[in-house]
Amino acid sequence: MRYDGRQPDELRPVTITPNFTETAGGSVLITWGGTRVLCTAMLEAGTMPFLKDTGRGWLTAEYAMLPSSTLTRKKRESAGKPDGRSTEIKRLIGRSLRAAIDEEKLGENTIWIDCDVLQADGGTRTASITGSYVALVLGVRKWLAAGLIPEDPIVHQIAAVSVGIVGGQPVLDLPYKEDSGADVDMNLVMNEEGAFIEVQGTGEGRAFSEAELAALISLGKKGIAELMEKQKAAE
Repeated sequence: MRYDGRQPDELRPVTITPNFTETAGGSVLITWGGTRVLCTAMLEAGTMPFLKDTGRGWLTAEYAMLPSSTLTRKKRESAGKPDGRSTEIKRLIGRSLRAAIDEEKLGENTIWIDCDVLQADGGTRTASITGSYVALVLGVRKWLAAGLIPEDPIVHQIAAVSVGIVGGQPVLDLPYKEDSGADVDMNLVMNEEGAFIEVQGTGEGRAFSEAELAALISLGKKGIAELMEKQKAAE
């Protein structure tokens, strides 16, 4: 049993609330244990300069932690001085969600995914990806109904989860208390076919074996399958 009473292969409670804000796109509030992230998807006419006149669109992402999202105030980010961690995470979110769409079906439009962390307790990037997929689906429905995009661009379901080794034990879904002291920390992003989009793994306290890697991937697959069911229920 872990400090919060969960089994090694058990997710924290996850709730995805659709249409959390009234926007022209899609929005969800994802509550994942003590982590809360507002995820929105908005459509903008026009594509990236390097895709102009190709008929293809683009998806990009932004990520930020609000000042009160952590126990001590986090300095608000500014455009002139971006936070390195936030930049890395927003690129991860963008890569992950682009794997969900066919850019040619989007037409020359840009989808903006915005993830704002209201409260952080580990797994903010995985919550952002998992919640943003649902916001994307909700947004696409609106844009199709309004005739703003030519056809449904979504080709894959995407979700993400963290795994790690804590006290010698492979575990699923690490809150901050576990993540901050983990020997091994890993994030997995996958689609509904069980194919990997991103694997981010680091031996924080020690190296890890091939057998341990296999155990972590098995835990991640189980968690992502459960998250995808929650996504479908929220759509």
